[in-house]
Amino acid sequence: MNEKIKEAFENKHWSEIKAESSWQIFKVMSEFVEGFEKLNKIGPCVTIFGSARTKPGDMYYEMATEIARGLTDEGYGIITGGGPGIMEAANKGAHERGGKSVGLNIELPFEQGANAYIDRDKLMTFNFFFVRKVMFIKYSQGFVVMPGGFGTLDELFESLTLIQTHKIGRFPIVLVGSDFWNPLMDWLNRVMGNTYQNISPGDTGLMQVVDSAAEAVAIITEFYSKYLLSPNF
Repeated sequence: MNEKIKEAFENKHWSEIKAESSWQIFKVMSEFVEGFEKLNKIGPCVTIFGSARTKPGDMYYEMATEIARGLTDEGYGIITGGGPGIMEAANKGAHERGGKSVGLNIELPFEQGANAYIDRDKLMTFNFFFVRKVMFIKYSQGFVVMPGGFGTLDELFESLTLIQTHKIGRFPIVLVGSDFWNPLMDWLNRVMGNTYQNISPGDTGLMQVVDSAAEAVAIITEFYSKYLLSPNF
């Protein structure tokens, strides 16, 4: 056994490790309970994802605000990850229209402060990414995904996996910005689909790529003109 690992085990008794693991379970449960209690009566919402690094004035920042305004006008609340960038833009659009503006923030080593446009009674801060992702999926009737980084892709592919495996019902997933998303869509179809056959034909049809706020809003509203709004779990 590696000496450093051996030393770590000797310095920390197994009973302490087990006790910490048990308390971790209660921490996870408490986040689920708080999330369910706060969000159970939130009503139909759409989550808008995207980079925390996008600045006001950027094309996608302004488009996220416009999409949030349009969805709010259609009666949807807006959920975001609660931080700056695209998240701030989306909460801003909901706030400007007097709609529900929800922020599901996450505690990070490099502090991610909550943006100023979230309704104070609809702000939650999570320790665990996986609990937060459950809240996004359970309480959203659609995802609008703006250009972003690893976190944005994580949330996108989590939802695709759950829909593909029939763990949840299908809901609309809109990717905004063809310049950003089309190279990924091409790779998914050409390499993952055709070359390696690791996804089925039509799996990428779970997403739609658009280039305007009006198109994004229309896809969500048209989907629910055919299907009943309902929770995803």
